[in-house]
Amino acid sequence: MKRFSVLMSLAVLAGLVPGATVSSPDGDITATVSVAQIDGLKDCLTWRVTYKGKPIIVDSPLTFELKGLPALGVDCRIADAAHSSRDETWRPVYGERSTIRDHYNQMQLDICDAHDRRLQLTVRACNEGVALRYAFPQQPVLQTFTIAAEHTQFRFADNHIAWAVYSAQGIYSRVTLNDIKPNCERPLTIEIPDGPAVAVGEAALVDYARMRLKPVAGVPCAVESMLGSEVQVTAPYATPWRVLMIAGNPCRLLEQNDIIRNLNAPCAIADTSWIKPGKVIREVTLTTAGGKACVDFAVERGLQYVEYDAGWYGHEYDNTADATTVTVDPKRSPGPLDLHEVIRYANEKNIGIILYVNQRALERQLDTILPLYRSWGVRGVKYGFVRVGDQKWTTWLHEAIRKAADNQLMLDIHDEYRPTGCGRTYPNLMTVEGIRGNEEMPTAEENLVLPFTRYLCGAGDYTICWYSSRVKNSRAHQLAAAVVYYSSWQFLFWYDRPSMYKGEPELDFFKHVPTVWDDTRVLQGRIGEYVTIARRSGEEWFVGTMNAVHRRRLEIPLTFLDPDKKYTARIYSDAKPDGTDRLGVAITHCTVDAATILTADCAHNGGHAIRLTPTQD
Repeated sequence: MKRFSVLMSLAVLAGLVPGATVSSPDGDITATVSVAQIDGLKDCLTWRVTYKGKPIIVDSPLTFELKGLPALGVDCRIADAAHSSRDETWRPVYGERSTIRDHYNQMQLDICDAHDRRLQLTVRACNEGVALRYAFPQQPVLQTFTIAAEHTQFRFADNHIAWAVYSAQGIYSRVTLNDIKPNCERPLTIEIPDGPAVAVGEAALVDYARMRLKPVAGVPCAVESMLGSEVQVTAPYATPWRVLMIAGNPCRLLEQNDIIRNLNAPCAIADTSWIKPGKVIREVTLTTAGGKACVDFAVERGLQYVEYDAGWYGHEYDNTADATTVTVDPKRSPGPLDLHEVIRYANEKNIGIILYVNQRALERQLDTILPLYRSWGVRGVKYGFVRVGDQKWTTWLHEAIRKAADNQLMLDIHDEYRPTGCGRTYPNLMTVEGIRGNEEMPTAEENLVLPFTRYLCGAGDYTICWYSSRVKNSRAHQLAAAVVYYSSWQFLFWYDRPSMYKGEPELDFFKHVPTVWDDTRVLQGRIGEYVTIARRSGEEWFVGTMNAVHRRRLEIPLTFLDPDKKYTARIYSDAKPDGTDRLGVAITHCTVDAATILTADCAHNGGHAIRLTPTQD
């Protein structure tokens, strides 16, 4: 490998090759970086990507606009190219799989320009995609500066179909690449005829401005990075990764989404024993009695947490509301609330309490409330309406994640924040919103876009409901969502109260379904139409099928089961697949094995859920 790196370096210096190339370990994905004249720019740094020889990204510029300085990435040359490889397996604290393989080939390029400035470009190719990041080495001619704009471009070979959304909780639209508008959210999933499926994303965003995407002026079928603010840089400094997830079809994209976590730093928390995934019910009465009722319900129904939402410390939008006090907002509840008694009662029954705090109080009181809540016996905090996008608030938020870890507090971040893999480094970040979930009651079609778009980048707090009359989809659809939608803290019964429970036998599925997994298989799916996902926890498997648009009969082969065992299948399906009964759930049992093929008969907004447990000899 070292001999190859030296030869490549000499070849580049001598101008014998047009650029530097790196391929994935399986050879399917190849990325090439060159210096060429493009768009009137002389000696511009560019890249291109192929999949099984098929052009995916054609020559696309990689440049920066610097405030008050010449652009970076033009009038340049590749001064050195070093190649390396890695193949290791690591175990996350929790996740969609109990082990994750990090296998890639990488090249690091040293770029010099006409002003004697240096830029390092690292390109990493793995079987799941390709990623690049920039680094600014310490150097006398470029020490402290401002990035006014980053132009990492993705020029596609044709005008493919894309799934675009313009806010983290927005509604997705099926458009062509030429119809993409500025401020497009990431990941951006693109479907290429006959494959592959591709998603443009971001990883390891910690102290930089968030990247969204915009069209490239005058260039068809292209998008480029659009930063949430200018970026202040003091060298040495490295940007987040720009990621191109690539798989044969959209189902494989979701199966291979560990690329995002692999691009982040390893776990920074020495003792993770206090980090506990689980299911959560929201307490909405803001009373002592309501809190204890939720605790009792959690014990009975197999939940692990109760969350006190907005209003427990006052009006959340009041800049003077004090999150160190228990002062119920009278507009939300008359009380009374003895929160410390609820925390004591919950801890006695091994149920954790989570407290919501709005951005206004977080920014003023963060360093006070985190150790205070730990002293109260609180297990976690839900950060609400945090500011995201620009470099200042990106840095603040990731410091707030670290500070929570220092106080052994788990986190849920709500509203516009989307994950970029930080949960690997700080696994106390259990889940985040950044999704159009059941707070907005999306249609079945919208629900079936999410697995292939939003969930590519990590856990999503969808807030599953059961009793609410506002839910547009069947109850079997809601049951299946607990499997299809990954979240290590899974919020259930979002608009519901314990008093609504009528002993429905189908709710045993929620009682037994885990929130984290040892294995995940995406069995079938089409974006916006249907999906079937099987996940394993220990020896049990859970299968969720969600459907939209039309009634469907979907075959579910159980080939993922241990071939030497038989299993009891508990099947929860739409009672009336013709769609005339949203609330009805049929429950059946049968014995199955790896050769069995089950059929999910789903209403047009319906679903199908299965629990598979090994039979006892």
